[in-house]
Amino acid sequence: MRALVTRPREDSAAVARALAERGFEIMIEPLLDIEPIADAVVDADGAQAILATSANGIRALARLHPDRALPVWTVGDASAAVARTLGYDRVHSAGGDVESLAALVAASVDPARGVLLHAAGTVNAGDLAGRLGALGFQVRRQVLYRAVTAGALSPELRAALGRGAIDLALFFSPRTAATFARLIAAAGLDEMLVRVAAYGLSVNVTAELANLPWAALRRAAEPTQAALFAALDDDLARGRLS
Repeated sequence: MRALVTRPREDSAAVARALAERGFEIMIEPLLDIEPIADAVVDADGAQAILATSANGIRALARLHPDRALPVWTVGDASAAVARTLGYDRVHSAGGDVESLAALVAASVDPARGVLLHAAGTVNAGDLAGRLGALGFQVRRQVLYRAVTAGALSPELRAALGRGAIDLALFFSPRTAATFARLIAAAGLDEMLVRVAAYGLSVNVTAELANLPWAALRRAAEPTQAALFAALDDDLARGRLS
């Protein structure tokens, strides 16, 4: 069986390994390319901690700002793992989404101790600054990268779908899912999805996929990679993908 991974290439390696361990062949089709903001400058004056709502944000910050002394609060376990590999040793994961990150920070951090530095992209899910600002925190949003959507499906993916060589597809963000839905329609390949099971990280992700004729559309019980793979493992155990 072959699995399609739609994440940016830097984020795909761990997902691909987990799928390979389950016996899948892997096809990586990055529907977002991550580009640094050329003139971005990090202002860490007065900051008490870093907020990372994506692995791309902490990667971009680490490239621009060599100091690893500040603690990092991440939206999920994947971004926390990236922060640790980049040399941050005080890393706290909310294990979920922007809502859970805001709740964890509010319960653990004193707003009087300084600014929270948000390593952000040009587009971000949720309103982290608004949620924390309402609780008395000052959030300094640093826009360090942009995610550029693909303009077309690759010839390799079009060919694989055309011959029925994709069994399942994983989607981790609403923007990636919406991009896939748009490009699959533009390529006229909607009906090729009737043999493909789709797995989305959250209700916002699966909402973008709901109008496509999937063999099945599954949603993780909570917005974490572990929960997404738990949904896949449940289907594998039941023989739904065999």
